[in-house]
Amino acid sequence: MLLRLLVHTHRWLGIACGLLFAMWFVTGIVMMYAPMPSLSGLERGSRLPALDVSSLSLGPEEAAGVAGASPLSLRLGMLGDRPIYRVDPPSTPAAVFADSGELLEGLGREGAVAVAEAFVRTPSNALEYDALLTAPDQWTLQSRALLPLHRLRVGDPADTELYVSDRTGEIVMKTTRSGRRLAYGGAVLHWLYFTPFRARAELWAQVIIWLSVIGCVLTLSGLAWGVIRYSPGRNRLREALSGSPYTGLLRWHHYTGLVFGLFTFTWILSGGLSMDPWGWHPGTAPTRAQQEAVLGGAAQFGAVSDSHVRRSVAAMGRGEIKELSFLQFRGEPFVLGWSGSAGADRILVSADDPDRGAFLAFEERVVESAARSAMPGVGITDMAWLGEYDAYYYDRDQVSPLPVLRARFEDPRRTWLYLDPVGGRIVRKEERLTRLNRWLYHGLHSLDFPFLHSRRPLWDLVMIGLCLGGLVVSATTLVPGWRRLRRKLSGQARK
Repeated sequence: MLLRLLVHTHRWLGIACGLLFAMWFVTGIVMMYAPMPSLSGLERGSRLPALDVSSLSLGPEEAAGVAGASPLSLRLGMLGDRPIYRVDPPSTPAAVFADSGELLEGLGREGAVAVAEAFVRTPSNALEYDALLTAPDQWTLQSRALLPLHRLRVGDPADTELYVSDRTGEIVMKTTRSGRRLAYGGAVLHWLYFTPFRARAELWAQVIIWLSVIGCVLTLSGLAWGVIRYSPGRNRLREALSGSPYTGLLRWHHYTGLVFGLFTFTWILSGGLSMDPWGWHPGTAPTRAQQEAVLGGAAQFGAVSDSHVRRSVAAMGRGEIKELSFLQFRGEPFVLGWSGSAGADRILVSADDPDRGAFLAFEERVVESAARSAMPGVGITDMAWLGEYDAYYYDRDQVSPLPVLRARFEDPRRTWLYLDPVGGRIVRKEERLTRLNRWLYHGLHSLDFPFLHSRRPLWDLVMIGLCLGGLVVSATTLVPGWRRLRRKLSGQARK
């Protein structure tokens, strides 16, 4: 009875999901080299105009009041030739002109064209205004908070399309023809990322999770049945050099399932874990209490005027500053300048007293003291300054800040906190379960192990080989499965 249940479970789940799993392996290979289209922070920064604060008449606290946000969520940049404060999520995105205190009520078509023209640095007659989006399209599902969006075509050989937020007046997405095509053949299919479906976030998440559960049942039942049916001693007399009772494609399925079945299981399992099913592990963002302990309480920007901001920019020297953000560290407000590039491109000034001059980072002893205050009364196992990424705090694009302080605590959850000495904040929190999830998800799904991922093309060859093996396991069931289903349906029709 149990064997019959095992066989029927594997057979009919395979018939139902075989094509989907084959597609997952093909698109997984595509995604190794072609991610979803995006606009990187570095590309955005390289196209920003230099900040001009000569007409500034509004301090961050006043701008935050107009926008209904916290000063800590503000960035000060330019919109055309005017300075403008922009509010970042999780607050409601908005923009306030820093020279007048007016809320940006809408960019409009001409304004969007001007923003796009400044970004691509081409005459506006080369740009084609396409549409005003009030609902996300395929490439802006993660930008819904910034709607409405203006979509424009650049008219270049790459067929570039730009998206400009009507709320904030800045470019939020860039796609090209090749990027869109590869994404359709990779990430969109792989994640079932179709616009009408993905827009229903909860339904989409539950479907992906339960498809992964079904896939795990399918692969485990197949592995169990494959081991049971593999009997070289009994079959050698009947079929020379064969341990499988099957023929044709099903024999290929049997053997490749025995070889690649475990990888197929771990790949589907880890893909499901990417959705954080049922909230089984905490997030890697610090708790509010931890972050506020480092900040030093509620934001204190009431005394920071437009004059303080102008003096802060002057104190940063002659380097080209493109954006300012506002932070608080240990109860004191600071202005952080950014030149728009990677690496050591950030510079700090005290917002209370800009005449103290600019500096590159907070002192190590002060950051270490802030780390201790993040979890008062909890012992610390060790602290270490990391000049390179470790196995948990890392960035394949090499843009996350370094160095950072890693503090490991002795609480029951074995918390690790990573603090950025320039941004004056906790940039990552790791606990026992998040570290386990790192290996179960990234480790198993993309073989993101330090000893392998950095060794290319070895990693590429291993990943492609395993994905091709999983593809063969899935694809060899399609024709036999279709034949069985057709016979079953024909039999039902005759009845």
